[in-house]
Amino acid sequence: MQPVQITDEAPHLLIVDDDDRIRALLSRFLAEKGYRVSTADNAAEARARMEGLVFDLIVLDVMMPGESGIDLAKFIRSQSTIPILMLTARAEIEDRIAGLQTGIDDYVTKPFDPRELLLRISSILRRTALPPPEQSGSEPESVRFGPFVFHLQRGELRQGEEHIRITEREREILRVLASGLGETLPREALAEHGAASNERTIDVQINRLRRKIEVDPSNPLHLQTVRGIGYKLVVDR
Repeated sequence: MQPVQITDEAPHLLIVDDDDRIRALLSRFLAEKGYRVSTADNAAEARARMEGLVFDLIVLDVMMPGESGIDLAKFIRSQSTIPILMLTARAEIEDRIAGLQTGIDDYVTKPFDPRELLLRISSILRRTALPPPEQSGSEPESVRFGPFVFHLQRGELRQGEEHIRITEREREILRVLASGLGETLPREALAEHGAASNERTIDVQINRLRRKIEVDPSNPLHLQTVRGIGYKLVVDR
């Protein structure tokens, strides 16, 4: 059997489990089914992974040393709507209830058959898939500004071959500004799109983003302030 070719467009999964055997098993099995897979063995490592990469779904174990899967799920839900599939022990009914109350999308009890997990993942991804973009051509797949390229759907920011790590809120701000193709957007419009909770937070996030993409953040070339209005991303035409 020839190996499955995994493309950059394949769904990217994050497996979070402190069991080395389970991580290895799921990584191999899901990669064979055409998924991109990253792993983390605890909540702290998962947080670090999510800062730099965009995932389509998280497979999250409840019982981990340190921060539990339930607590990590609460954190993720406070920042993002990314689908979460939780792994629970068969007897831990309270964990399943707590997970569902937190906002997870589904759960699988241990021990499990990887084929069942695959079906659950496929079902969640179908259910949570974004609707196809309108055919007006108004929103580009990616925009370029200076040496940077930002891919809107994947939320990836690159400088050549280097992947620039950005937070979920910075990613959302870039998506909204990039969709405007150089138009000036008011602070309140950015807040309405969910990029931050208020206009003051927008200013803070903009300053942090500038430190990652500007040679001189105090004199920005790409992410500019339009006095009295808001911000614009100066994209290459």
